[in-house]
Amino acid sequence: MSDLFSASGLDKAGPRPLADRLRPTTLAEVAGQEHLTGPDGALTRLVASGTVGSLIFWGPPGTGKTTVARLLAGLVDLGFEQISAIFSGVADLKRVFEAARGRRLGGKGTLLFVDEIHRFNRAQLDAFLPVMEDGTITLIGATTENPSFALNAALLSRARVLTFKALDEGSLLFLLGRAEMLENRELPLTPEARLALARFADGDGRAVLTLAEEIWRAAKPGEMLDEHGLSEVIQRRAPIYDKAQDGHYNLISALHKTIRGSDPDAALYYFARMLDAGEDPRFLARRLVRMAVEDIGLADPQALLHARAAAETYEQLGTPEGELALANCVIYLATAPKSNAAYTAYKAAVRVAKERGSLMPPKTILNAPTRLMREEGYGADYAYDHDQPDAFSGQNYWPDALGRQHFYDPPERGFEREIRKRLEYWEKRRQERGS
Repeated sequence: MSDLFSASGLDKAGPRPLADRLRPTTLAEVAGQEHLTGPDGALTRLVASGTVGSLIFWGPPGTGKTTVARLLAGLVDLGFEQISAIFSGVADLKRVFEAARGRRLGGKGTLLFVDEIHRFNRAQLDAFLPVMEDGTITLIGATTENPSFALNAALLSRARVLTFKALDEGSLLFLLGRAEMLENRELPLTPEARLALARFADGDGRAVLTLAEEIWRAAKPGEMLDEHGLSEVIQRRAPIYDKAQDGHYNLISALHKTIRGSDPDAALYYFARMLDAGEDPRFLARRLVRMAVEDIGLADPQALLHARAAAETYEQLGTPEGELALANCVIYLATAPKSNAAYTAYKAAVRVAKERGSLMPPKTILNAPTRLMREEGYGADYAYDHDQPDAFSGQNYWPDALGRQHFYDPPERGFEREIRKRLEYWEKRRQERGS
């Protein structure tokens, strides 16, 4: 069950993709994960101890999670079983566990590798707990999703999470060099196109090798592809971005914080990244409105109007024209003066309201529509603020049991001064870039 291709002999006789033929045979050959597989890496230390324990491999696709799991089984002398959470259910798990128990009776342990483990539901994940605890299996689960959200706490308490990184440009170029050695031929690419190919792969080692195969198939005899020719051959690989998972939340967090940090260039970059990956511009418009309220607030009341106008403009124009209005808003919010005074004041008021319950307001500020209420002191001695000097009475408005509270510290006034300071800052940065 662990390898149907090996059992049938297809692994030797059938055609195999380049990525499979180039699969590392030692931890040292694994590219781009030196923090795990290098001389002082976490996995290297585990192997040296003779045991690995249950692990969760978290990282983008094409970073070596499956390969490393296979290598670990051989290095610590465990039987290797592999299943995918996409195609497996509880019945499949029971069969694997029974096989592991039989193997254990023979004196050999089992390393069970579960690909896409985050796709199992809670009940299926709970099925692993007893066999992990009694040593029937050593579990290695692979996931592209954040384990903190995708897996339950009981499983995480029994397994160590190791993070696999997206391959950097150097690692991807190293893989291309190994591919050329295996194929005994060079890729027909100019140096610039070779670098572009690494960027096209977007940190995915499997993808860069698949793209290399496409280039060898498509290139004419004697042809040397430049960047434009490369783009024509391989078109474009979709960015790694899941609108319901980590990619979505990571980039919207980056956009929000760059706007809060008053960096319009970085904000535009993350805004463009999200649009390029297919994010709904309406979602971005809603978040820009939220940023205007939360991070700028009353330091620049026009920010909210600008964000609302940008959202309405997008609804009128649609894509792509309406996206420019949103881009204008991104720049405006990033360069606007910032204040979260209203945001923090509101949160403080909510906290006190929840903690102190239904306290009676002072009777002075309550209406008295009946004689009984007037006799009870409702509305007595109320000072009508418009009749007071400067239209301000200063009377107490707080419940007696609570006393006066202070939530709101208004932002420093002088918008022109703030804007001038920011313009001077960005002019200095512009000059630094020019020099």
